[in-house]
Amino acid sequence: MKHADTSTAARRRPLRARALTASAAALVVPQALAGGPAAAVTPAAQGPRGVTSVTYDLGDQAYRLPGTGEPVEIAGTVHYPTDLGTAPRPLVVQLHGWHETCADRAAEQARSAAERAEDWEAFAAASAKLFSWPCAPGTRPIANDRGYDYLGEQLARRGFVVVSIRANGINASSVWGDENASARADLINRHLALWQQLSASGRGGLAGAFRDAATGKPRHVDLRHRVDLNNVGTMGHSRGGAGVTWQAADRHKDQWPTGVKVRAVLALAPAYNVMTEDTAAYETTKTPMAVLRGTCDGQVGREAFSFAADATARSTAGFHRLAIPGANHNYFNTEWSPRSGEVAARDDAAHDADRPGLCTEPGGSAYAPQLTEADQRRVGAAYAEAFFRRYLGDGRRF
Repeated sequence: MKHADTSTAARRRPLRARALTASAAALVVPQALAGGPAAAVTPAAQGPRGVTSVTYDLGDQAYRLPGTGEPVEIAGTVHYPTDLGTAPRPLVVQLHGWHETCADRAAEQARSAAERAEDWEAFAAASAKLFSWPCAPGTRPIANDRGYDYLGEQLARRGFVVVSIRANGINASSVWGDENASARADLINRHLALWQQLSASGRGGLAGAFRDAATGKPRHVDLRHRVDLNNVGTMGHSRGGAGVTWQAADRHKDQWPTGVKVRAVLALAPAYNVMTEDTAAYETTKTPMAVLRGTCDGQVGREAFSFAADATARSTAGFHRLAIPGANHNYFNTEWSPRSGEVAARDDAAHDADRPGLCTEPGGSAYAPQLTEADQRRVGAAYAEAFFRRYLGDGRRF
């Protein structure tokens, strides 16, 4: 078993390995979306407008990883149309990737100082505090799941029920490579099993567990027969992208909870490159899939496209890949973006002092105007909405 590498090289280097052989050709974002007004990507007037947001948390040590015994939480943030109506609604599950787990400002400062001094023992000690689980008493967890609230809200306005699940325990664990992707897939399935039970009978671990996302006060939500577990989409960012691909792969479908059908998979800047180069465990032949990556991604290389192309080479369903000029890796998650002020948030794109306002991938030579945090999320959300409406909802024209 490989253990997490907390060296400066592991934290700062692009998470890329040998590029695979499949073509990495990609679509280009329409200029209207990249630089046009916000109205160009705002949901249209039809469809539900009101959105309610709740959270649930069954504990930081809700279960233990098989083999290692390390604790993992069961927690998430839910966005849903306030008026749920009577017909069951499609469910979209969002999963974040690898990022610091504990908002320890002192540890972050100590790590930066140790890196400047090239004191790698001190660097590792500070990193261990930032990547611990559960967090030390008095240190709050980084709410990595809340980084996609903007997308959850947008999809909920379109009629979806959306749950963004937290995976801090997996981020802090020793599981690596395919074991990491498998652990993330298992976490998705555990949440889906809870949702299946809640929707079918109103019972199970989620019954009575919801709290208002703004106030933290208990909130009653009647979701019986309101969520269609036969019409599920998944979105995974970074290593979460590898997790959703693993979960949807042909050989792992028998691990889906009874009554669950995943019908669309969106891999957002997926970190396949720290997984295996054997695509057999990720092969997906009957589930539509989309892969998005920014041209200024400092974490994931272009093999995000080629790996996915290999994994879907025999697919009879839709496969879409899209390069977003000027997008980096972190801005898709608000918690990882500098404007949040959160611990460990940063701009991961590569820059050149002689090219102000432009960015590229590390070692790259193709520069593009860098998208702002807000613009990058608007573009990503526009394509995510179109994809899920195409395969889960009413948008066959998308």
